[in-house]
Amino acid sequence: MGGRRQARQAAMEVLFQCEVGKRLLAEALEDARERGWGEREWLFIEDLCRGTLAHLRELDPLIREAAATSTWRLERMSAVDRTILRMAVFELRHRDTPSSVVINEAVELAKRYGTEDSGRFVNGVLGGCYRRMTGAAVPASPPGR
Repeated sequence: MGGRRQARQAAMEVLFQCEVGKRLLAEALEDARERGWGEREWLFIEDLCRGTLAHLRELDPLIREAAATSTWRLERMSAVDRTILRMAVFELRHRDTPSSVVINEAVELAKRYGTEDSGRFVNGVLGGCYRRMTGAAVPASPPGR
């Protein structure tokens, strides 16, 4: 198994299990590890999961503020949308991945796992988070995206 897209999907699934299933991170990661990841992808999955959970007190206020114009408070968002948003905001703030890639991947996860409106919702909230963090608009997606 490989690729950053699949690794983000696996990280989202692990984080979702921790939140909704109340699983311990170590248990959820152990199950995910058994899927045969390459070393680079596995380190990426582990970093996204551990980093996201370690920074929740920082991430949640950013998401709350960016979502303030919508009708959904963080606590009322679907667990899928909330998990994707937390993971993406962590990556935007703490990793060197281009913002357009992070946002595009999060939107794709939301479309796949969320509701009909999740893709647009996640895109809007992440755009708001990015503007608040940088004071700039989100750069265009790279060619081929």
